[in-house]
Amino acid sequence: MTLQQVPLIDLAPYFDGTGKAQVAAAVDQACRDIGFLVIRNHGVPQPLIEATRRTARAFFDLPLEEKMLVARPAPDVTRGYIGLEGESVGRSRDTNATAGDLNESLMIGPVDLPPADYAFAPAAGKHFAPNLWPERPGELRGVWSDYYRAMGSLAETLMRIFALALRLPEGFFDASVDRHISRLRVRNYPAPVVPPQPGQLRAGAHSDYGSLTILHTEDKPGGLQVYNKAGEWVPVPIVPDCYVVNIGDLMARWTNDAWVSTLHRVVTPPADAGAESRRQSLVFFHNPNYDAAVDCIPTCLAPGEAPKYAPTTSGEHLRRLFVATQNVAM
Repeated sequence: MTLQQVPLIDLAPYFDGTGKAQVAAAVDQACRDIGFLVIRNHGVPQPLIEATRRTARAFFDLPLEEKMLVARPAPDVTRGYIGLEGESVGRSRDTNATAGDLNESLMIGPVDLPPADYAFAPAAGKHFAPNLWPERPGELRGVWSDYYRAMGSLAETLMRIFALALRLPEGFFDASVDRHISRLRVRNYPAPVVPPQPGQLRAGAHSDYGSLTILHTEDKPGGLQVYNKAGEWVPVPIVPDCYVVNIGDLMARWTNDAWVSTLHRVVTPPADAGAESRRQSLVFFHNPNYDAAVDCIPTCLAPGEAPKYAPTTSGEHLRRLFVATQNVAM
């Protein structure tokens, strides 16, 4: 039966080795049917999550002029601060989407660089651009660096589960993600002070660009919804001590759309929700190495079937979409 709601999957049997096949099968069904899953027993320490949230809130509470000291320097540099309505992620799917999203964010990239001849090769572009660290709060840099590393480790585990789910050797993706160009992006959704424009959302309908996304968010008004195969927008459950995971466009391309990179959005809260509708999301966009070739996996191609997508690389695909969604000239 096709899943119409986002399932909850326990990773403990994978980590302890008692049920790798069971976990992989559940992940495969979720990725084929709805492209989203909620995971528990993920191994990320709760104090680290709480510290990341605390430092993020302290940063977003700073005056705008101080936050702008670390503003994103260019559309193809995924670092720094983007202010309220500075981006329209829906534009990656609909070029007529113009209303800016009702959130602000701070982004960092890799905190442990690979060898210089790889990180700064001409083909690398700006995927290893330096991070822009705010002066306040002083502990943010250390905390976010630790959280980035924890997310990279969890993403590596998930890619190994994905390989098993696709009937591939467990380490199939290892060489494509060992120098990943992932982003940690914390989004702050302020409580609204004026009504939104017609059709304006906290984040417009879009799919994510990379291999997978790992989200830790809050159960507050104005939350995340996913568009299921029945054509319905359904809420994504926010379960304590769990992460939301969804696959992105590159994984859909790898699997020839056997796995779905699903549309999702963040809706605006009710007008009377008040200060309680402020919401903060820790989002880790896992992206393969910039030179990782992304073309159809053999196990996802039926006899006589042709690949739906031309081969690409992770870096080129991501750069094109980063630039397309910016809502301000830089």
